[in-house]
Amino acid sequence: MPSVPAAAHDALPAGYSLRPLLPADYHHGLMDCLGQLTRVGCVSEPQFHAQLAYMHRHPDIFHVRVITDPRGRVVACGTLLVEQKFIHHCGAAGHIEDIVVDAAQRGRHLGCLLLAHLQLLARELGCYKVILDCEPDRVEFYEKCGFARKGVQMARYF
Repeated sequence: MPSVPAAAHDALPAGYSLRPLLPADYHHGLMDCLGQLTRVGCVSEPQFHAQLAYMHRHPDIFHVRVITDPRGRVVACGTLLVEQKFIHHCGAAGHIEDIVVDAAQRGRHLGCLLLAHLQLLARELGCYKVILDCEPDRVEFYEKCGFARKGVQMARYF
């Protein structure tokens, strides 16, 4: 498993940690944090553990990272998905998903630190690019974190 870049740890507030998602995070605020991003729905503990086990069986694709506060509560979360492609010499593209920082923790640069970590991880995993989709009111935040507008997002929900 790729390491966490030291720079990301060094920039975190004292007592905070950036690490891979753990099974215990179900009880340490993960769902509450994700609920500030979108509707999570009712996810039972067995469902959570089954999903996490699936992700762990595919470590070449799924990379969920969390930031925890000094009490061990999840205060930020984000995911890097690695897509294998035929283009770019059978390269890989990184997709950043589900970036969220607890409302009480915003303004501490945790989101940008998490994004920087996921970008370094994507590079370490051989991705030739990393992309993400966001709502229009989040564009300024992502631009401050080094992303640029490119293309148009399209979606179809089922």
